[in-house]
Amino acid sequence: MEGTRLSIFPLAGALLLPRAQLPLHIFEMRYRALVKDAMARDRRIAMIQPRGTSNGESITDSESEGGKAPLFDIGCVGRIAEVEALDDGRFNIILEGLTRFRLLAEIDASTAFRQVEGATQEYRDDEITPEPLSIAMRGGLVDESKRFADMLGYAVDWTAIETLDDETLVNMIAQVAPFDVAAKQALLEAPGIDERSELLIQFMQFFRMHQASGGDDRATLQ
Repeated sequence: MEGTRLSIFPLAGALLLPRAQLPLHIFEMRYRALVKDAMARDRRIAMIQPRGTSNGESITDSESEGGKAPLFDIGCVGRIAEVEALDDGRFNIILEGLTRFRLLAEIDASTAFRQVEGATQEYRDDEITPEPLSIAMRGGLVDESKRFADMLGYAVDWTAIETLDDETLVNMIAQVAPFDVAAKQALLEAPGIDERSELLIQFMQFFRMHQASGGDDRATLQ
């Protein structure tokens, strides 16, 4: 499988999906360097989640010995669509998802940020706008989302939600729902929006059941 060099930002819980946007506040020096490098080249940054848990939370690069936490196999390549350079050297950026990739190997790079060899061939369909959800599937997703939002006390403009196309709706819920790292990874790896929608419904139902039984604020789906 042919790979390409990708500069990565390992970040637990940050879900970038094709055609979705992900706002990020960049403050660590290594990731400031990553943004500068991406802006000087092709504006591309690959998001991927670190593997492993520490007290129920994902291990980050900053916490891992040597600053290199193990990574999941699948991530998503993004393009910097907007960038705001702050006076103190930090950045606010918006990444726009392009395509998922499979991690093949880590590159022994001299840069402060990590680089990997990744392959995108198996995700060629990420470039194609998906078919709409069935009426029943969309209805079920919206109904479960309303119950989920009510449980969490979220104020949601459901009139505005109804105007979203199916892919935007599914991706938005996947990004903002307070699921754990394993669930976020499963949503990323779902083949398409139908499967992602089904997973979302299952995860939200599990979360509500977990809360009803007196579980923690953040359901663990690992």
